[in-house]
Amino acid sequence: MKNRLTPGPVTFALYILPSFLLYTFVVFVPILVAAYYGFFNWSGGTTKEFIGFENYVTLMTDQRFWKALGNNLFLIVFCAIGQIGLAFIFAMLLESRVAKMKSLHRVVSFFPSVLSAVVIGFIWSMIYDYNYGLINTLLKTAGLKDKVQPWLSNDKIVVLLVTIPLIWQYVGYYLIIIVSSIASVDTSIFEMAEIDGATGWKKAIYITLPLIKNTITVCITLCIAGNMKAFDHIWTLTGGGPGTASEVVALYAYKTSFTSQKMGYGSAVSIGILVISLLFVGVIRFVMNKITKEKE
Repeated sequence: MKNRLTPGPVTFALYILPSFLLYTFVVFVPILVAAYYGFFNWSGGTTKEFIGFENYVTLMTDQRFWKALGNNLFLIVFCAIGQIGLAFIFAMLLESRVAKMKSLHRVVSFFPSVLSAVVIGFIWSMIYDYNYGLINTLLKTAGLKDKVQPWLSNDKIVVLLVTIPLIWQYVGYYLIIIVSSIASVDTSIFEMAEIDGATGWKKAIYITLPLIKNTITVCITLCIAGNMKAFDHIWTLTGGGPGTASEVVALYAYKTSFTSQKMGYGSAVSIGILVISLLFVGVIRFVMNKITKEKE
């Protein structure tokens, strides 16, 4: 006899429908609209001129776009190393038997992740400030006045300087993910590894890391997605300057659409960001899966 309490497919569909409609409206509709506007020469008014794929063809040879994309790649590489790498190191330290007050460390490390990106930008802009910033104050105190400089005006290191706040803010975020993944592993595996002589960093590299490889892949995917749409920190810190030295693709799309009033081309830039982000994520997942299969 069929259980009357078991929900049927219609019930499941009704439960899922509100979330599906909301997700479609928030995610898919804007993508389709942006792709549509990318076919027009449009300045935001009521008049649009259909130009076909001209905006997308122009995007392929837009040197400013590719320079901005290079800055995004820099963010991705250094944030992957800084955020996920440091998070893994801190996770191993927290999981060690000598660590005390573990819960407090987790809360404190996660705290920057809940702050607004604008707040983080203002905090670090004060640290980098030429006249009153912490870095220049420490250099002056140490008698290194010749090293004092307007840090965010140095186009050679400005991309690195805007990367540091991103690393600082999200180390705790990835730390919580990695710690949760380690906690889900059977403790007997680690105990057997210690009996066999795998302690310290040997246990971390050869035992823990392979066991949480899927979590690391997720972290890398989140890192790529997050840094491809980086905007708030850089807008608050430098506005993309000096010149376009620290400009990223999301900031370029914003300036193109709302400063230059090229809504059609700005929409094409947005679609370009989406396509390249998906390609990056696909390549990373392919590489990680290939590495996993080779080790198996």
